[in-house]
Amino acid sequence: MTITEGQFQYMIEGMTSDLIRLVMENERLSMPDAFDKVYNSQTYENLLNPESQLYYQSPGYVYDCLCTEKD
Repeated sequence: MTITEGQFQYMIEGMTSDLIRLVMENERLSMPDAFDKVYNSQTYENLLNPESQLYYQSPGYVYDCLCTEKD
């Protein structure tokens, strides 16, 4: 299945929002700290790569990927 650039961006934005919420809830981080953690992660870089197809996964799965990264 092929998606358009607009659809891809929409999926990335939704996933990023979900990740930030999960980080805030599960790790008790402030919103700015959660933004920093997500946007500066390898998981986010992988999410931006359409070939990874990480955007098709559930937010919980992608959050688990984020949690396995070394700080």
